[in-house]
Amino acid sequence: MNISDLPAGSAPAALDYPHFPTRWQHVLWRNWELVPPERLAAVLRCTLPELLGAAEALGLPVPPQVNPKWLPNGYLTLIRNNWQLLGYAQLLELLGWPPEKLAYSLKEEDFLFHKLGKLKPQVPEVRLTVLDDREKAQTAAIRATMEKYFPKDELRRSEAAFAFADLYKPVPPLPEKGDFEFNFIHAFAASCGDVLGEAETLDPVPENLLSRYASMGIQGVWLHAILYLLRPIPGAESFSEGWEKRVENLRKIVERCGRYGMKVYLYLNEPRWMPESFFDLKPRWKGRRVNEARTICTTAAPEVLTYLEEALFSLFSQVPELGGILTITMSENATNCHYDTKSSECPFCSKVPPEKIIADINSAMERGMHRAAPEAKMLIYDWSWRRNAEDVKPLEFKKKVIDLLPKHENVFITCVSEWGMETHVGGVKQYLRDYSISQVGPAEEAKAVWAYAREKGLKTAAKVQINNSWELAAVPSIPVPYLIREHLDKLKKEQVSGLMLSWTLGGFPGGNLELLRGTPEEVAAQKFRPATAEKVCRAWKCFSEAFRNFPHSVGVVYNAPVNYGPMNLLYLQPSGYRATMVGFPYDHVAAWRSIYPEEVFVDQFRLLTDKWREGLALLDEAAPCVSLEERADFEDLRRTAETAFCHFESTLLQTRFTLARDRSDRKAMEACAEEEREIALKLCKIARSDSRIGFEASNHYFYTLNDLREKVINCTYILEQLEKEVRK
Repeated sequence: MNISDLPAGSAPAALDYPHFPTRWQHVLWRNWELVPPERLAAVLRCTLPELLGAAEALGLPVPPQVNPKWLPNGYLTLIRNNWQLLGYAQLLELLGWPPEKLAYSLKEEDFLFHKLGKLKPQVPEVRLTVLDDREKAQTAAIRATMEKYFPKDELRRSEAAFAFADLYKPVPPLPEKGDFEFNFIHAFAASCGDVLGEAETLDPVPENLLSRYASMGIQGVWLHAILYLLRPIPGAESFSEGWEKRVENLRKIVERCGRYGMKVYLYLNEPRWMPESFFDLKPRWKGRRVNEARTICTTAAPEVLTYLEEALFSLFSQVPELGGILTITMSENATNCHYDTKSSECPFCSKVPPEKIIADINSAMERGMHRAAPEAKMLIYDWSWRRNAEDVKPLEFKKKVIDLLPKHENVFITCVSEWGMETHVGGVKQYLRDYSISQVGPAEEAKAVWAYAREKGLKTAAKVQINNSWELAAVPSIPVPYLIREHLDKLKKEQVSGLMLSWTLGGFPGGNLELLRGTPEEVAAQKFRPATAEKVCRAWKCFSEAFRNFPHSVGVVYNAPVNYGPMNLLYLQPSGYRATMVGFPYDHVAAWRSIYPEEVFVDQFRLLTDKWREGLALLDEAAPCVSLEERADFEDLRRTAETAFCHFESTLLQTRFTLARDRSDRKAMEACAEEEREIALKLCKIARSDSRIGFEASNHYFYTLNDLREKVINCTYILEQLEKEVRK
């Protein structure tokens, strides 16, 4: 592959960032102590002494102490942080990757190119240059800001990034309260990349993680998988290089999990879309064109279904202890011709009922899996099932699919518990189409699907988020246990058999997961003395009530800066860029607020943060009485709650700042920038001491310490510019 083959989309001009005097200094800043300095010097076309001198001039710690885990385990953060700063050639040089590896990640790694905006900004080559007088003065100002706000002994983490993989310890179990037949969760440390191909490096299920899960009653973990990378497609074997290694790594992972009484489930979104070159080998499989690739048509080529069946039979024959699979057949990736409700555009699939397309794929995989492993569980996920894109309430379509599914004792219809709820947050009515913690399920639609599935002889499972959601994924657990317990109690009444406890986010082995074995009061009593436990529960109730004010919608959770918090920069001038899905919020308030009017969006975050402050005050009230034995658990709760507040408050401040900018309200802009700087400082201090803060498996770290320090520099620069306007 050539670099020119990598996707570019509309390829607009890259943004300029005036809070740094030069682009090369910005590149240096965002990669300092993440990438070996020798490599960074090569990228910037300079010598190592020149690079070290430039870093020292900016106030960065010299010599750098590079954490070797960033390149293999944090590459998504590096890609995001350099997307607007480096062209593809220099980005690949920074990562040490060939173009093929980046192409794979952009296509297959949890919608990475979509998260990046489906475009690559045009960036000229960046190289270190001699600074002119203006640039020297601004560099000195950045160093002065660093010296003012960040003491030298606090420039580095007190707990290294990714250290969470080594810190898990088993917890004493609460009284046994097994309300559900089984459960499983996404491993907290597991990436969404080629996990099975790089298991030795990525180590998705470390031993101490499994021991903690097992002690909490977690019974399984799930991992992303792509079927043709585990079993070659006959006639197109060249696309499956390394499949034997992946199967062997899967076997080892299954064996390791088995030692802790845990099963492994594979998420399969099949048949996977393929590039045009694939269809030179398999022309009958050619489906609808989607960008530079195509779907696979199961109608024109029934042998696709044969492949799915035989591939699952082979895989479960080779790894018979696998726990099962979770299938998604619509919306996630461009797979079959009806994945996005547009099968009418396919000359073959347009003649077939779309429910048959979905059912045939699931049935083929079920036959293969259960032929090899009858006890394995097949969780058929009804995510986004609908006949037409405009179908708001697709219950009847879901019933038609269920009618055609195999009625095996280990087939489970799996629904997002909250999907289909009618919510009225801030007086705004909506049909909820995603998972949520702030809006407590289950929805009537989910309950109707489960009831119909049971009527047809199938079992049921609920997809829930226990620890966190896209409402806030940057904390290991949102401390709202009363909302979680309310949800679990309702699901118990619905008699669902199993729980899928998280998507890629929410796999931290603790936090709200402890509610699977008890009430908030029981969890608090196990950690704290009665007096402390009572205050903690009052704070939890306060946080839980506060979170009900979150203005939930798909647009808000995907586009608003809530997951990036203070890391997202303020812009004195409109950036011109659109917010992207859990990627770059930029300054696109219209996308942030989604279905909510500006005043409602702002007011809901005000209500949320005001009530959250009350909960923090209750924890402050309890702090002086906390004993030494309680201190670690109490500080963990306080740190997590404070981090959540920083993200919520920052979202509010960024919205107010941008709206004030658009109406030329300089005084309001100054106030927001000053508060935002304080929030960034507070979060930087917290993140420095807790490696879990800001991490999520499918995005790696939402921010680094230098990202948060950059926000301080950004706010300081904006305040200086606003002051200059006054002097003019």
